[in-house]
Amino acid sequence: MILVTGGTGLVGSHLLYELTKTNKKIRAIHRSSSNLNKVKIIFSYYTKKSDELYNRIEWVETDLNDLPGLTMAFEGVEIVYHCAAMISFDSSDYQVLRNINIEGTSNIVNLCILKNIKKLCHVSSVATLAYNDEIIDENNYWDGNKNQSLYAITKYGGEMEVWRGMQEGLNAIIVNPGFIIGPGFWNSGSGILFKKIFNSQRLCVKGSFGYVSVFDVTHAMVCLIKSNLINERFVLVNQNLTHERVYKIIANFFGIKSAPLLAPKYLLNLGSKIDWIVSKMTRRKRVLSKALCVTLLRSHNFSSEKIKTRLKGFQFSSIIDSFEHSCEVFSRDK
Repeated sequence: MILVTGGTGLVGSHLLYELTKTNKKIRAIHRSSSNLNKVKIIFSYYTKKSDELYNRIEWVETDLNDLPGLTMAFEGVEIVYHCAAMISFDSSDYQVLRNINIEGTSNIVNLCILKNIKKLCHVSSVATLAYNDEIIDENNYWDGNKNQSLYAITKYGGEMEVWRGMQEGLNAIIVNPGFIIGPGFWNSGSGILFKKIFNSQRLCVKGSFGYVSVFDVTHAMVCLIKSNLINERFVLVNQNLTHERVYKIIANFFGIKSAPLLAPKYLLNLGSKIDWIVSKMTRRKRVLSKALCVTLLRSHNFSSEKIKTRLKGFQFSSIIDSFEHSCEVFSRDK
């Protein structure tokens, strides 16, 4: 039996699709507020048998901090994929971020040890790496930089829980994906990027980041679980692209001819201050924190050489094809 957390998210739903194509028994946990129909929609992007595949999943209603519910969900499980996480750059969400990304992960790790789980795959983030070298890989250890976002801090804390579990005898693998490109979730993550560019948002800033297809992330996770590799982490970044280049790629697939407008650093910082004032006046969550501005303006150069050399036969798909596919799906969904 395979257990998946975060099955209604971008990575989790695509992972479930890949797993349902096998003959393995699959169980996924979801919160009471989750939209399970979203998983069916994701499946429908790739197959006409979406209902048939969806019905192969045993759904359990619980959450990462519901220990009795989690314990029941772990019954008979051998493999765990921990995809559940919260993404937010608003300081008001700090406690919730801690509860989910750190304490929730700690609960998963403890149950994996208690139930003698054969192997855990934990989805972390490149946000947990230090950005102080020209090339950023698995050896760039967290340095406590004061400009790290609360999301990065809590994802790092969650990753430390997994490393702690390894020290206690748990066989685990950690993946650190970059910015994940995939369809279906147009109001979060990369989906917001497609939505804004489609709606003629032309502003972008200097800087670059590492991008990876959701298909490559889930394929790497499945391959790593099947492999003999344990107690290691792997950066998952297909290509490093400037924000301007990403805008042009997406705009081209949408048939948008206008060029992006590069916003200077001072304008981004001003926007962050205005965002803070508006959030205080309206109690709206922040969307442009100082830490996010620092990340956007930095030029990142991530390396995924480790997984390409250590995981036999693994190779990344075309990131351009991933952008194109997401644009096609968005055009149908809008």
